[in-house]
Amino acid sequence: MSKVWNTPITNSIIGEMYINAVGIDVSKGKSMVVIVQPFGVVVAEPFGVSHDGQALSGAREGICEAFPGEMKLLVGETRAVMEYTGAYYEPIANALYNAGIFVSAVNPLLINDFDTNCVRKVKTDKRDAFKIANYALSKWLELREYIPDENTRKMLKILNRRYTQHNKLLVMHLTVTKMG
Repeated sequence: MSKVWNTPITNSIIGEMYINAVGIDVSKGKSMVVIVQPFGVVVAEPFGVSHDGQALSGAREGICEAFPGEMKLLVGETRAVMEYTGAYYEPIANALYNAGIFVSAVNPLLINDFDTNCVRKVKTDKRDAFKIANYALSKWLELREYIPDENTRKMLKILNRRYTQHNKLLVMHLTVTKMG
């Protein structure tokens, strides 16, 4: 099933295409979001988005509430990029995907290695969101689309994770009982 994304809109006076990079720094209960365009144009200053059920319900109204009007007002092509961080990124990625926004989940190592030419390493959620948005602008054509996993695949991942954890605990228990 092919999904139709926002078609690029051109400025009829100048003939430019607008592209919007949404950088999302995902954490456990809240994400920091920033929206930028090429040449350092900041469309929306960094703002926090809660991961509660109401804000991420998947409905377009929920998305508009979660992103205070910025997503609705964007002209042109929009791509949201976030780090692939365990299961924390999935609710917000699914909500954006269901709202018809191009989403890409990227390995954190790729973003960490991107643009590391500064002397001081400042680590804040706002700075990380800007870094992710700049990564999106630099890798615009190479970004892979996020497609949500099917329920069966999700269940298999969870079962595999629990099976592996159970085996580790069993080996630790057997090792302790042999030593004692």
